[in-house]
Amino acid sequence: MPLENGRDERTAIILAGGHSTRFGEADKAVADLAGTPMIRCVVDRLDSAVDEIVVNCRDEQVPSIRSALEGGPDASFAVDRIPDRGPMAGIRTGLGEATAAYAVVVACDMPFVDPALVDHLFDRVAGHEAAVPRLEDQWFQTTQAVYRTTAMINACERALERDERRVVEPLLALDYVVVDEDEVREYAPLETFENVNTREEFEAALERLEGN
Repeated sequence: MPLENGRDERTAIILAGGHSTRFGEADKAVADLAGTPMIRCVVDRLDSAVDEIVVNCRDEQVPSIRSALEGGPDASFAVDRIPDRGPMAGIRTGLGEATAAYAVVVACDMPFVDPALVDHLFDRVAGHEAAVPRLEDQWFQTTQAVYRTTAMINACERALERDERRVVEPLLALDYVVVDEDEVREYAPLETFENVNTREEFEAALERLEGN
């Protein structure tokens, strides 16, 4: 549905359902990053680029994530009915709660996600079923990409039926456009794709934020 400025509505799906095994016993989604829970950093950065935010997570995570997001942008939850099936299943669950025709999918451990790039990805997906960044000598950035909601839901369901777990599998079934590294750099620094999987990466992100 077009908004008053003529732009179609946009949804953000934030993936937070993993067990953070490389991070330790704590849930990295709500880890305090320079005074702000990491998932709140992601939500705050995406808020200006989208009209709706949906958090995908496990049922037991809902109270702590809801607390972490308190006082910030509105967000709804898409809880995994069958936990531990991986990020593709989380994407499918999250997209099932989206109201917009297109949605950006972002991992909860990407605290430097750049809204300018997200906005550009929504522009680039026009006429396609996905817009996905791909850096030189690297694989697709599937968890900072925009998908046509219904097409990606269907592609995920077919992949899950084949017992595929890699997010790239449904992507390859779509009509997608690649946003290469040079194009990405026009809108955002490459740190937009940095994720925090380990305590060492967390400390590095913390040091950078505290230095700003």
